[in-house]
Amino acid sequence: MSLFCAISNEVPEHPCVSPVSNQVFERRLIEKYIAENGTDPMNAQPLSEEQLVDIKVSHPIRPKAPSATSIPAILKSLQDEWDAVMLHSFTLRQQLQTTRQELSHALYQHDAACRVIARLTKEVTAAREALATLKPQAGLVAPQAVAASQPAAVGAGGEPMEISEQVGMTPEIIQKLQDKAAILTTERKKRGKTVPEELVRAEDLSKYRQVASHAGLHSASVPGILALDLCPSDTSKVLTGGADKNVVVFDKNEEQIVATLKGHTKKVTSVIYHPSQSVVFSASPDNTIRVWSVTGGNCVQVVRAHEGGVTGLSLHATGDYLLSSSEDQYWAFSDIQTGRVLTKVTDESAGCALTCAQFHPDGLIFGTGTADSQIKIWDLKERTNVANFPGHSGPVTSIAFSENGYYLATGAQDSSVKLWDLRKLKNFKTITLDNNYEVKSLVFDQSGTYLAVGGSDIRVYICKQWSEVLNFTDHTGLVTGVAFGDNAQFLSSAGMDRSLKFYSL
Repeated sequence: MSLFCAISNEVPEHPCVSPVSNQVFERRLIEKYIAENGTDPMNAQPLSEEQLVDIKVSHPIRPKAPSATSIPAILKSLQDEWDAVMLHSFTLRQQLQTTRQELSHALYQHDAACRVIARLTKEVTAAREALATLKPQAGLVAPQAVAASQPAAVGAGGEPMEISEQVGMTPEIIQKLQDKAAILTTERKKRGKTVPEELVRAEDLSKYRQVASHAGLHSASVPGILALDLCPSDTSKVLTGGADKNVVVFDKNEEQIVATLKGHTKKVTSVIYHPSQSVVFSASPDNTIRVWSVTGGNCVQVVRAHEGGVTGLSLHATGDYLLSSSEDQYWAFSDIQTGRVLTKVTDESAGCALTCAQFHPDGLIFGTGTADSQIKIWDLKERTNVANFPGHSGPVTSIAFSENGYYLATGAQDSSVKLWDLRKLKNFKTITLDNNYEVKSLVFDQSGTYLAVGGSDIRVYICKQWSEVLNFTDHTGLVTGVAFGDNAQFLSSAGMDRSLKFYSL
């Protein structure tokens, strides 16, 4: 027996009967009809779902359609279904390809948006830092911008000069520099050639060994200490600059970090500790020089003297002015109190990036190293190049003046250290190092008796004889900085292995 739904005229899967009209219905269809109309579809009498009576029958077998009663008709039906499946599959593949293209385009737009957001965030950060720097000295903003933006010109003598002289090296500043130089020269003459009694003797220095090593000053994720300096008035205060963009002040006696100074957006390549104030300076390839308060732990001044990465930094003996060199081929002389660039000069005939800079002990001349292996001596007052020392091959990596002001030590990527006599303007000694030795740091002790070389290892030479008295290979990476303690009572070093080491008896 076959039952047919009075609504669909098909065999119902769940048959039920209406007691109102005694008709058989598919339960799903009649329930939907009752929900919409509330009556029996056959006689329009009121009907509810509760009145429906289920009919218990064996699983119904749908009769074959008239078109499926022969084998050819069945094959034709199967072929039609297969064609429909293939067409549907083709449509789905097309939709998948379109979706992939849309997703790829959306991901590209997302990546571009992320780049724009990152750039804008960086610009906002830089603008906020500039605003924070300029707020305390609003009256100096305009002149600073003028001084920093003025290019160097060539004077009648063919030497570079500053255009904005009225806001640059004023007579008062030049007089201040000359007065300081006269005082330093007088003090040097008083000392004469006598060596300080407290200075460690060469035979004791040769017995130095590593006594301490600290590896936790800078981040391990971006390893490497790139710069080192000691406070001249208290050599137990150590200053380091790292590849992690941070500047760290470390107390050697307490063996603890005093301050971690954050603000640079790129690695820190040069650091200087002020001799009489709780202030430090740092320079970076992010084109800025920063002045930090150690006690406050914050940046108090940003000097924007260059349009390229800052490669060298040196503090004038007055403690008020900074010398900087840069990849933009300029050296700049800046006032640390105001952040103003007082003068900015380049040697247009050379057209080469500067790699390092260092003041002469008197402060009236200074030296710069270039990427094309030249050492240039400059007169600060006249802003002219007064001497050149060729001889190296490869970029100059470090220069250092001796305390008496007579000698200049220079290192470059030619595995040698050259000593120059500033009175005779000639090279009188070349220390040839091992093949592929990289010179990264040169420093004389405060008395000018010893010269330390840092690079592939650490070597200390006694001046005049220029004989080696020490050689340390404790660092596992390149040594980037060396410094003497007071009267050479200890030697400190920092390197790419992220460690700060101390050597003494």
